[in-house]
Amino acid sequence: MNFASTYFPGLSQVQLDRFALMEHLYREWNAMINVISRKDIDQFAMRHLLHSLAIAKVFSFKPGTRLMDAGTGGGFPGVPLAVMFPEVHFTLVDSIGKKIKVIDDISAALELDNITTMNARFETVKGSFDFVTGRAVSKLPLFVSMVKNCIKRGGFNDLPNGILYLTGGETEQDISTIRASSTTWPIAGFFTEEYFTTKKLVHLHNFS
Repeated sequence: MNFASTYFPGLSQVQLDRFALMEHLYREWNAMINVISRKDIDQFAMRHLLHSLAIAKVFSFKPGTRLMDAGTGGGFPGVPLAVMFPEVHFTLVDSIGKKIKVIDDISAALELDNITTMNARFETVKGSFDFVTGRAVSKLPLFVSMVKNCIKRGGFNDLPNGILYLTGGETEQDISTIRASSTTWPIAGFFTEEYFTTKKLVHLHNFS
């Protein structure tokens, strides 16, 4: 199943080609460096590519938006989102140098000029972003405490600037401890695969 074209029928041929090449590149790298868990690489398109693109089911970022992917690991959700939104600038941050090397190589091969990488602990980054993304990086309240000061107030997108967090399981208790406005979307509402049954996208904004 071609997940990208099935769930995002308006993609250009360039985007479709990049998504197809992306999977090939990650498989090549994963044979040399354990970027993605061995059990997940055969489910790359669903568990990494499509999971990352759940954000694009809710957010259509406007050109000029600046986004940090904190604790990006092998480049998720940042790299798929960079293909989806070529006029948005993505800063992908991770403390593991070999993973940043992989992202740099893959970004170059995909001819993505809207990605900047940083080999650093994301909580040390000094910057100003419209959105910060994360995917199961840490407990949500801890993640929020480490990145919320990087988020610009206000914003020019249809939804307020804030944190976009991909997670699984129960989130209500964690969210209740965070002083912010929040919206949660079950990803099973976007994609029919059983894998997404417990997956969620959380948007946090207006921090106090």
